[in-house]
Amino acid sequence: MAKPIKSFSCTACGASFNKWSGRCDGCGDWNTIQEDKGISAGPPSKSLGARRGSTVQLTDLSTEEAPPPRSHSGITELDRVLGGGLVPASAILVGGDPGIGKSTLLLQAAAHFAKAGLKTIYVSGEEASAQVRMRAQRLGLSDAPVQLAAETNLRDILTTLDKERPQLAIIDSIQTMWADNVESAPGSVSQVRAASHELTAFAKRTGTSVILVGHVTKEGAIAGPRVVEHMVDTVLYFEGERGHQFRILRSVKNRFGPADEIGVFEMTGKGLAEVTNPSALFLSERGQPAAGSVVFAGIEGTRPVLVELQALVAPSPHSQARRTVVGWDSGRLAMILAVLEARCGIPFAGLDVYLNVAGGMKISEPAADLAVAAALLSAREDTALPAETVVFGEISLSGALRPATQTENRLKEAQKLGFTSAIAPAGGKTAAASGISLNTMSDLTGFVGEIFGAG
Repeated sequence: MAKPIKSFSCTACGASFNKWSGRCDGCGDWNTIQEDKGISAGPPSKSLGARRGSTVQLTDLSTEEAPPPRSHSGITELDRVLGGGLVPASAILVGGDPGIGKSTLLLQAAAHFAKAGLKTIYVSGEEASAQVRMRAQRLGLSDAPVQLAAETNLRDILTTLDKERPQLAIIDSIQTMWADNVESAPGSVSQVRAASHELTAFAKRTGTSVILVGHVTKEGAIAGPRVVEHMVDTVLYFEGERGHQFRILRSVKNRFGPADEIGVFEMTGKGLAEVTNPSALFLSERGQPAAGSVVFAGIEGTRPVLVELQALVAPSPHSQARRTVVGWDSGRLAMILAVLEARCGIPFAGLDVYLNVAGGMKISEPAADLAVAAALLSAREDTALPAETVVFGEISLSGALRPATQTENRLKEAQKLGFTSAIAPAGGKTAAASGISLNTMSDLTGFVGEIFGAG
């Protein structure tokens, strides 16, 4: 058996030696060299063994460090989602469906950052440089000082970035990159993990901000190993329906700002245009009050957003009724239908139920429960709610209504868009509700009886 390797270190300066001596060659002190005890149990080939590393400098929580400086792109919606701007040495992962506009958005962002003074390099692994230039001409960005490259070899890309030292590097996309030390094909789990690790480490080591574009699976999640989302600082999803012109950039992870923040864009012939007031745009095509139509006052991140919920309830010609949802959780719809039947005695058996969030918006917060219930009851009873009314609130399984967060901001946004009344659960903070009539409810049974009669 091989003899265990011994190591020695100086207790005064921490210098390491392979053998003991009376005097330290590093600091000159006598009798300060001692044999190290192993920091890990087990054989040296399978564990850290006895060799010790250098000590790490520790600080306390009260250290005063200035917040990281941010670079503003000039695209307000993008800066909002990033938490106020681009942070140096940050790694950002952007995912979205094919053709949704990821490359268009990032090329616009690269041009804006470059015009703001940041040295920017755009590396495309899916398109030739000529194709990127054609897109830039179509978007009117040909004069932007962005440097282009079409390459997929990770070693060549890192060598170029290390030489140029840009302040922003965009990699489109991470699934096309390949490292020559990994034997699997580009786009495989091993290649994606290795490329993401190397690019993220480069960002932290040099201070370059790196934006990675990621493909998505059929379920909408970013393809590849989940560890990639843990490596980066920020994960953004680009959402939207191809039949709608609206695009939503949603932050699901952000180490430098609030998560669940959204930025709203409109796809035009000259690229993506900002939507500074998404509530007005989502409600712009809303016509006269109709049965099944309810306006929901929601919160996305820190921004209040008003959207229209549309429901349709019709007799089912089939033995099993259909439940179709677009833009909301189908499991939560089943829960609302069960609560309406169990607590309020309103059955939906034998009825097809269709629920849609207008404008291609996707809603995930539970405060939409009451608006969904109102839309379902309105469609079932063929009764339209007043046109200038917004609804929000969470429904519990007992039928009680729970107050939603940021009630004041929801009411302010509704009042700003001309709504005069609101239906909400009792108990919410409504100090800023002046100018809007607030009708509070404590349970779903009272809501059904007061708004729709006996049902």
